[in-house]
Amino acid sequence: MKLPTVDDTHEFGRRLAGLLRAGDLLLLTGPLGAGKTALTRGIGAGLGVLGDVTSPTFVIARVHRPDPAGGGTVALVHADAYRLGDAADPRAEIDDLDLDASVDEAVTVVEWGEGLVEQLADAHLRVRVDRRDDDTRVVELEPVGGDWARRLAALG
Repeated sequence: MKLPTVDDTHEFGRRLAGLLRAGDLLLLTGPLGAGKTALTRGIGAGLGVLGDVTSPTFVIARVHRPDPAGGGTVALVHADAYRLGDAADPRAEIDDLDLDASVDEAVTVVEWGEGLVEQLADAHLRVRVDRRDDDTRVVELEPVGGDWARRLAALG
């Protein structure tokens, strides 16, 4: 799927959020600046969570509670494993984040988490975001287990 602008990336995240429910795990991959956080910002908007969704690179993980006044019913856990790649044992660092404590109660989005967090859920959605020279984002969705393929069909 081609997304010509950052606004389109955000809007796609909002649409994707309509398919999400507590317990979902999304792994976002792609180069720096591709639009992973913009996509997650759209997911947060679609879920109706509190607070600005910004890159968690330096805090590693943020929890955005649902805003009942804005229609939110499920929290968003947004994590970034980019800085963990240099750790001697990045999986131990992921374990220290205790993401598995909230994975059943929230939508969990992990940037740079491929190979590190798949064990948190029986099924997950792998989202590859690339950015072309003209700033167009290209998003590929790869369902892994569960009912992801059926749900993604609803995106059209």
